[in-house]
Amino acid sequence: MGPRDILNKLKWGGGGLQRAEVTILHRGAPGDKRVIAGKDLLELGRGFMRVSAPEGEVDIPYHRILQIKVRGRVLYKKRGA
Repeated sequence: MGPRDILNKLKWGGGGLQRAEVTILHRGAPGDKRVIAGKDLLELGRGFMRVSAPEGEVDIPYHRILQIKVRGRVLYKKRGA
């Protein structure tokens, strides 16, 4: 199951998306990683997720997702990440 499938399952399965932490590849950030809180996920599109960020709304492609966690439990981890 890919990251988009997992995020959709969390969204439609009783509000689990709000408790998620999504780690993405973000060049230039410390360690080239950034953690996005589930509350900042605005939309799950076909190829991108739209997030609220300090610089405004940003589209992030799913292939940049390195890990998805809910309450400390890893639901998805990209190979080699």
